[in-house]
Amino acid sequence: MRTLILLAAMAASMSLAACNTVSGAGKDVSSAGHAVTDTANDAKPH
Repeated sequence: MRTLILLAAMAASMSLAACNTVSGAGKDVSSAGHAVTDTANDAKPH
């Protein structure tokens, strides 16, 4: 029973870490997208 609880706790902590990583990657991609959009808007003739 102890082993099962330990494995469940480890799985939960690993999935939380993965969520933070995916969230961070999503923010990075979003930030890059905004930079490309801003650059494209600046390059357009007015």
